[in-house]
Amino acid sequence: MNPTILVIGAVVVGTLLLISFFTSMYQKAGPNEALIRYGMSGPKVIIGHGAFIWPIMQHTRSLSLELMSFDVAPSQDLYTKQGVAVTVEAVAQIKVRSDMQSIMTSAEQFLSKTPPQREGLIRLVMEGHLRGIIGQLTVEQIVKEPEMVGERMRATCAEDMSKMGLEVVSFTIKEVRDKNEYITNMGRPDIVRIKRDAEIATAEAERDTAIRRAIALRESAVAKAAADQERVLAETMSMAKQAEAQRDLDIQKAQYTEQSRKQEAQADKAYELQTNVMQQKVIAEQVKVQQVEKEAQVKVQEAEIQRNQNELIATVLKKSEIEAQRIGNMANAEKSRIVAEAEGRAQATRIQGEAEASIIFQKGEAEAKAMNVKAEAYQEWSQAAVVDKLITNMAEIVRAMAEPLNNIDKITIVSTGDGAGVGASKLTGEMTQIAAQVPALFEALSGMKMSDLMSNVKQMVARPNGESDAPAVIDGDVKK
Repeated sequence: MNPTILVIGAVVVGTLLLISFFTSMYQKAGPNEALIRYGMSGPKVIIGHGAFIWPIMQHTRSLSLELMSFDVAPSQDLYTKQGVAVTVEAVAQIKVRSDMQSIMTSAEQFLSKTPPQREGLIRLVMEGHLRGIIGQLTVEQIVKEPEMVGERMRATCAEDMSKMGLEVVSFTIKEVRDKNEYITNMGRPDIVRIKRDAEIATAEAERDTAIRRAIALRESAVAKAAADQERVLAETMSMAKQAEAQRDLDIQKAQYTEQSRKQEAQADKAYELQTNVMQQKVIAEQVKVQQVEKEAQVKVQEAEIQRNQNELIATVLKKSEIEAQRIGNMANAEKSRIVAEAEGRAQATRIQGEAEASIIFQKGEAEAKAMNVKAEAYQEWSQAAVVDKLITNMAEIVRAMAEPLNNIDKITIVSTGDGAGVGASKLTGEMTQIAAQVPALFEALSGMKMSDLMSNVKQMVARPNGESDAPAVIDGDVKK
């Protein structure tokens, strides 16, 4: 066999043994018990958790923390403060205290004893204290106040129970009885008193009932009398109201009779008026019938006219449709001819346009050269030449300014005064003012005053190039 497998098996077995060993060493305490560990390191209480218990060196014992319930019923009779022998049966609820010291004390007292032995010891202590408490109380107190007996028992037993690590949770009296029927006779006075009180209460109730019955009868009689009185009063008032109602009825009947007669008279008059109105309506309806007949005749005539118009329109429309078709055919042919002619003219125009564009270009080029020559000539002009040019064109300018008057067909002059500036002389005066504006126009265009130009002309000395030795006067300034 492979040694490695043996080693692994030995390790696994050893591990399992160790786990089992430690598991057996670990002990846990339930919520209803306490583990008392003793041995090495002294005693220790374990509650609600676990601890390791080393074998041989440590041991544990379990102590129950549950509630213990048992009867407390002494076999001998108990004597009360009054000397009455009674038998008392009670139930006690006792448990071990939760603190560590009480648990250790209870473990010292009861850990070596069985539960019946432990309950017997506790019962002896409880019965002794119960005997002492019963001797301090009367039978009435024991029977009527069992809670007070339980509270005294808890207070009296607390010290002794604490010495044993216990506490009394509750103490309840179940039954109290005696052999001499004291408890039975104890209730008889109360029974007699209760009977007496019951009889008194019955008598008082009957008395009150009789009083209330008499009061009710009296009130009933009073109410009946008042009701009779009110009934009589109501009957009287009813008869008076009936009489008033009969009187009002007679008055209303008379009024209705009078009103009915008036209405009959009005109805008679209204009937006559209505008859006249109806006759007028009959006449109006006859007139309307005649009018309707005339309108019907007019409509018949209009229908006849409309029929004739429709026949005429139908006859003419047929011819018009034929004529329209013929015109449409001619229009289509004319359209084709025009399109063809337009295409030919467009082609010719394009060729002619190219030729004209060439001519215009050549003409423009020639005019540009002429303008350049003219510009060079203008640069050589003197003031005299400028003046001569302006004066020569003065007549053309005046003619252009008076040109709008040539478009007037007729002039009507209305004279409203006696001065020299009215009538036909007013028109010649306007023309003179137009001519007088020409020098100002020249000055605005040339930037020189006419008087300065004319004075420069007089002083010029003619030269071949047109220059003058005299200084030029422009805008009042002398320039060389």
